[in-house]
Amino acid sequence: MANTRGNAQERGQAGRTAAASPERDRRGPETDQKGPERGQKGSETDRTASEADQGHQSLPAADWRVCGLVNALARRIETHVREHATALGLTAPQAVALRELTGPMTLRELAQRMSCEPSNATFVSDRLEEQGLVERRPHPSDRRAKQLVLTPEGTALRERLMASLATESPLSPLSDQEQDTLQQLLARAVVR
Repeated sequence: MANTRGNAQERGQAGRTAAASPERDRRGPETDQKGPERGQKGSETDRTASEADQGHQSLPAADWRVCGLVNALARRIETHVREHATALGLTAPQAVALRELTGPMTLRELAQRMSCEPSNATFVSDRLEEQGLVERRPHPSDRRAKQLVLTPEGTALRERLMASLATESPLSPLSDQEQDTLQQLLARAVVR
């Protein structure tokens, strides 16, 4: 029995080691580690382009480059939101919830808008309620449901948050027209 346990522990350890290995981090665009910049020798996009040229079945180099750029932009936006949220005494998920609460909505609706599980939206809304920023009210047409509504304090903080997020946005180097074009192109690529 001890031998079986030892083997299972070794297999578990090997699985954790493989999952956390630097080699795994270099294989795909999901990595958070900084690698060589595009065009530098040994970069992910260069390796992918080389593989594609050799007839390998992999994503085209352009797909890897776009994926890397989208991931980098997402990280910059997440950092931007986190910094501005922290300055206002909020966590990033609380800031996202305040941003999405444009009117009364159920927790399920909030979870969908936040792209998270309902239990996460419940946790975030509980913290916002403790801070006096939202309150739960009966749903007008569904007696079983409650709606989240911003309090006057929550509305004021949401306005400050939105004004703060608008400053030095990661997309601010782009014109309004360029931002619209980027959004349209990304939406077309995602909706396929």
